[in-house]
Amino acid sequence: MTETESIAYDVVVLGAGPVGENVADRTRAAGLSTAVVESELVGGECSYWACMPSKALLRPAIARADARRVPGLRQSVQGPLDAPAVLAHRDYYVSHWKDDGQIAWLDGIGADLYRGHGRLDGPRRVTVEGPDGERHVLTARYAVVVSTGSRALLPNLPGLAQVKPWTSREATSAHAVPGRLIVVGGGVVATEMATAWRALGSEVTVLVRGKGLLPRMEPFAGELVAEALQEAGVDVRTGTSVSAVTREGSTVVALTDSGDRIEADEILFATGRAPRTDDLGLDTVGLEPGSWLDVDDSLQVVGSEWLYAVGDVNHRALLTHQGKYQARIAGAAIAARAAGVPLLETDPWGAHSATADRAAVPQVIFTDPEAAAVGLSLAEAEAAGHRVRAVDVDMSSVAGAGLYADGYRGRARMVVDLDREILLGVTFVGPGVGELIHSASIAVAGEVPIGRLWHAVPSYPTVSEVWLRLLEGYRDK
Repeated sequence: MTETESIAYDVVVLGAGPVGENVADRTRAAGLSTAVVESELVGGECSYWACMPSKALLRPAIARADARRVPGLRQSVQGPLDAPAVLAHRDYYVSHWKDDGQIAWLDGIGADLYRGHGRLDGPRRVTVEGPDGERHVLTARYAVVVSTGSRALLPNLPGLAQVKPWTSREATSAHAVPGRLIVVGGGVVATEMATAWRALGSEVTVLVRGKGLLPRMEPFAGELVAEALQEAGVDVRTGTSVSAVTREGSTVVALTDSGDRIEADEILFATGRAPRTDDLGLDTVGLEPGSWLDVDDSLQVVGSEWLYAVGDVNHRALLTHQGKYQARIAGAAIAARAAGVPLLETDPWGAHSATADRAAVPQVIFTDPEAAAVGLSLAEAEAAGHRVRAVDVDMSSVAGAGLYADGYRGRARMVVDLDREILLGVTFVGPGVGELIHSASIAVAGEVPIGRLWHAVPSYPTVSEVWLRLLEGYRDK
């Protein structure tokens, strides 16, 4: 292995996914020299195995479902999806798993890319083992940023390794539709992939250990999504755990704790995430390999003046858009500290504080119906000690919903802080609600008073009129 001389940069970023790219963008915009280290594809999990390919698979399924609810159109869309065309479209959106465009973007902002596996080697020092055996040593004047993301967490089940199960990566990159698919889990990956592969023709069985789907959202979200999956032909079994798996020829067999035997062509485990920190040299700086990294609101690792952890690795909010938000905050904090700014704006909602991680995290689940939420659920708000009231609205009562789809089914909830009369959380479930959630994010993050929201007039007849129904529901009680 050949080794180059140590090269000094202002900032070294480990991981070139969307989060690492955004850190580099901000530090380069501040005039700081920046190196980015990536062991796989520049663009990361989201670009090639998560957000982009999953939504490319889901969009035809959702569009067909919406079209089937429109008079005059439903008869034209009763046939099956063109699976090869859908998969080809997915391949296009992941650039056929090539990162030339992303590399060009990094080059365009003036960041230096190092291909290979990067590890910490003491304070402010990173070693990179390149694909051809070369070894680079990088030092950071101001900051090393860990943005290596997370990986699928598989359970400790007898026979699992021999079965070669799908994780989220295989589920979004498969090149053929399995005739039968078992999905283990009840969260976002499980529900979205059950939706997509059922629409593409798979016979899907979902096995959920808990009481229902989407357990981190308001209960009605999981209930409405489960109903729709069952109507689409998905076998949803709650309160069911997998006790063992085997592969008999080309067939996967899952045994449940109740003694059921379920056969399929593939099995997807969507049962959690683990940080990609097990082989990063954390032990050389006094941290535990494989651990989530604890950070303050400026994304600086607690106890360090130079190490930052941004995105999934800090376990604050495992969402691409939230990681990119953290990257912007971290980039601003690194730049300010490098410039010698004596006092950073770390108060809530300050320029160097990732406050939204606690108070206003938005998320959309692209199932049919869609589920979208921001802020606290009713249970979370009550557990936090807030004096609150929930206002619920049947979204079919809104004229725009009826025009959007015959038989529109959906529900909205806002959670109101009664002492301050602001919104702590909002949840929508129904066709097309993903495009409503940013208005809720603004209301929650902006702590807009209920009295002022009355003056934000929704256009008629749109689904957004649900806001008027929610406010009326609060006023009239």
